[in-house]
Amino acid sequence: MKNVLAIVGTYRKGGVTDQVTDAVLEGAAAHGATTDKVYLIDRSISYCTNCRACTQPLGDDRGFCPLEDDMAELLDRIDAADALVFASPTNFYNVTALFRTFMERTVGYALWPWETPTPKYRKKKKSKKAVVITASAAPGFIGRVAFGSIRTLKITATVFGAKTVGSLFVGLAAQKSDSSPSEGVLKKARRLGGKLV
Repeated sequence: MKNVLAIVGTYRKGGVTDQVTDAVLEGAAAHGATTDKVYLIDRSISYCTNCRACTQPLGDDRGFCPLEDDMAELLDRIDAADALVFASPTNFYNVTALFRTFMERTVGYALWPWETPTPKYRKKKKSKKAVVITASAAPGFIGRVAFGSIRTLKITATVFGAKTVGSLFVGLAAQKSDSSPSEGVLKKARRLGGKLV
């Protein structure tokens, strides 16, 4: 049985990004997967200090971070998952600061010894699947072209050795305080959930 884990970088539970994430997980569950969701807002994740201690050990396994918070446990869960969903609203042209803080702490998946000019991904083989989700007040066609959210979320998936099999940019997501995605968007999200399995 496949295990699908969603990492959600929203500040407001129950909003458009969260609803679309739930639809993806529903689609995965309908195809027999077990699902779980983690809200980054509920976790203690410190800022990366760029000490690069985690990038020094050789090998394919992520490096050890000396910061003591919830990140190591979260990364263990991500490593154990068969498929991933990365979701964040678009704030000021890109993912939220909450998601960015999480993303920066994944640097231990890079191999970058001192005296080496550039880092390399430790996980070269894409053995997992991922779906990425974002929502914005801007129209979707503008967001997909002009904003960096989808690209940032896809890069995060690559860090974990995941191939992005689908993405959703939900536009006009802030027309009212209790906005909801259209049924068409939710259907697409459920289909993408099935692709993860």
